[in-house]
Amino acid sequence: MNNLIKFLFTTLLVATTAFASYADEKVSFKTNAPMIVSMGEAFRVEFQLNAKPDDDSFAPPSFEGFDVMAGPAVSQGSSTSWINGKVTSSINYSITYVLLPQRSGNITIGTAEVKVDGTPYATKPTPIEVRDGAAAGGGGGSDGNDRQGGEQSMESRAGNQIAKDDILLRLTLSRSSVYKGEPVRATLKLYSRVNLVGIEAMKTPAFNGFWSQQNEVEQGPFRETLNNKVYDTYNIAEWLLYPQQSGTLRIEPAQLTAVIQIVVHSNRGFDPFFGGGPDVYNVRRELLTPQVSLRVKEFPAGAPSSFTGAVGRYNMSAKLSTAQVVANSAANISVRIAGAGNLNFMQAPTLSLPASFELYDTKSTEQINTTASGSTGYKSFEYPFIARAEGDYTISPVEFTYFNPDSGEYVTLSSEPFSITVTPDQSRAASAVQGLLTTTNKEDVRLLASDIRFIKLGRPSLHSHTAPLMFSPLYWLILCGMVMLAALLYVVLRKRIRDNRNVVLVRGRRANKVAVQRFRSAARYMKEQNRRAFYEEMLRALWGYISDRFNIPVADLTKESIREELNRRGATEEALAITEIISKCEEAQYSPIATATMEEIYGEGIEIVSKIESAVKR
Repeated sequence: MNNLIKFLFTTLLVATTAFASYADEKVSFKTNAPMIVSMGEAFRVEFQLNAKPDDDSFAPPSFEGFDVMAGPAVSQGSSTSWINGKVTSSINYSITYVLLPQRSGNITIGTAEVKVDGTPYATKPTPIEVRDGAAAGGGGGSDGNDRQGGEQSMESRAGNQIAKDDILLRLTLSRSSVYKGEPVRATLKLYSRVNLVGIEAMKTPAFNGFWSQQNEVEQGPFRETLNNKVYDTYNIAEWLLYPQQSGTLRIEPAQLTAVIQIVVHSNRGFDPFFGGGPDVYNVRRELLTPQVSLRVKEFPAGAPSSFTGAVGRYNMSAKLSTAQVVANSAANISVRIAGAGNLNFMQAPTLSLPASFELYDTKSTEQINTTASGSTGYKSFEYPFIARAEGDYTISPVEFTYFNPDSGEYVTLSSEPFSITVTPDQSRAASAVQGLLTTTNKEDVRLLASDIRFIKLGRPSLHSHTAPLMFSPLYWLILCGMVMLAALLYVVLRKRIRDNRNVVLVRGRRANKVAVQRFRSAARYMKEQNRRAFYEEMLRALWGYISDRFNIPVADLTKESIREELNRRGATEEALAITEIISKCEEAQYSPIATATMEEIYGEGIEIVSKIESAVKR
């Protein structure tokens, strides 16, 4: 009975945790379709959902411009995993159609809709470029490649397969004309119609004449149409720019190096040892954005005196902390300005106080959220002051002026006047101040209390409050410490000299450092795609490390001797791993068909050296 209760409880716990994990997962509904198809070629379109849809809630697009050859074909899968006590569950739900284009050109697959637990979700429109049969087979290459045949290298043929407009870099602005201080969004986009595998050496613009702030942006890829061609678009970076001067501002070009993977079919036949078939090359293409200009308009003439450069749309509220205060006591006025615009550059409005009020430094707090459309939030300013003289006073309204770029006009916000009553201070210091106020018209008065000390009279008697350092207890303590430090340095240096005379010990300590230097050389060859030099350097690094670390002559090094030495030191798994990596490097030196890429071999080599160091030190 107890076992049954435990089983039911465990089952209920797993089901509850899996349901909670599924409930927390974000629902994703997207379209998966090719970017370029040929006229007369059937292709698949999948609508992928990571949750179970409500019954009969899927609404497909109209597929205008395509003939539906088959579909919808529904497939569903689910998986549950329990890792470190945490249960995760996922559902894969896909609806597949087979389409045939009716015409060439750019055709957009519309929006599909579905509901999950009553909540509607929709895919984004997906453009597809339909080429004529002859154009689709070109692949961006040129006829000159076929005529020259073997005259060009395989790398050159790979590079010639990339058309000039197959990959583009563009910097786009959300607006072409703004006022000074008005935010504009700049997005650096990469448009690709090829297999992009990486980006190198990116240089972003300096944005001279702007105050810039980088935004978080979804990288993509997204499907977009540019110049009547369909591209996979990647958002590289996005900035919010605030122009600081008027006129035509030019943004310097951005540049980067795109790494493109190209498949070139080899002319050589299949060889059982050297391989055959297509070759894959990484081609680097330097990209540069065209120059982008922005027209920045100056503010209209006739700006009010309360205008300090605020641009946007704002509202203001102001509040006096108390309507009655005792003389020589503090109070404050709080002003809060909220809205959207260039909040980062907003200055505190000017506050005019009566002459007998003493104003202190203004304190400011802010909460600003930066979005793609600009900055939103608020800024609060607190004006602390002390009322020195009794009486009834009226504080002038606080005025704040901003420029509205939508209407092209200045807008002035004003608070109500503040009325405050200052009552007499009954303290002794306040009485003295009251006497002074009758002769000074209550202006520019400060309370003097204990800020001036009495001057001592008579002959001065000066003496030192500190004893001399020489022969004091601190002197002997410092001397003893220096002697002990000298003795310690002598012992350490003697040990260092003895260790350096031990050649075996020195080689063992330097083994890891020498291996790291050789790994760096191998990394340089890997970057240059020099396969033979890379694997030779990896072998030198691994063989040399074992020889130096365990004092084994290079002539006596074999895979068997490595395994015996590492097994003797309790590193059995590391022995198998390093001999396997050495075998991969030896095989890859003479065969283009390797079991692992250079990046994998490089990472495994560094990792196995670290593991051997840890295993030997245990």
